[in-house]
Amino acid sequence: MELKLMMEKLGAPQTHLGLKSMIKEVDEDFDGKLSFREFLLIFHKAAAGELQEDSGLMALAKLSEINVALEGVKGAKNFFEAKVQALSSASKFEAELKAEQDERKREEEERRLRQAAFQELKANFST
Repeated sequence: MELKLMMEKLGAPQTHLGLKSMIKEVDEDFDGKLSFREFLLIFHKAAAGELQEDSGLMALAKLSEINVALEGVKGAKNFFEAKVQALSSASKFEAELKAEQDERKREEEERRLRQAAFQELKANFST
């Protein structure tokens, strides 16, 4: 389903059977799913010329590159700026997650220190 949605968003929608054949073409462990390694294999095979021109995998590989001679320098600039924007938004998301995790750790440490101080005061009053 993720592959189907990705192909639709990239402007190259595929049929269910087309998606199955795409997966089968690079599925090294025969689990019917694409691992990250198998996903990268798509681009490796495309670079090596091992994909059929009319296959969905070739369409995917072509959607993630740009021909500067065809698009021109300005088109390539826009393409790479869009890629950088997408990567930086992912990095911002990761930074926000990291900040939230750090905040939770800091709050937990403060809570632990307050409990230790309370236990110390409690021990002073009970003796």
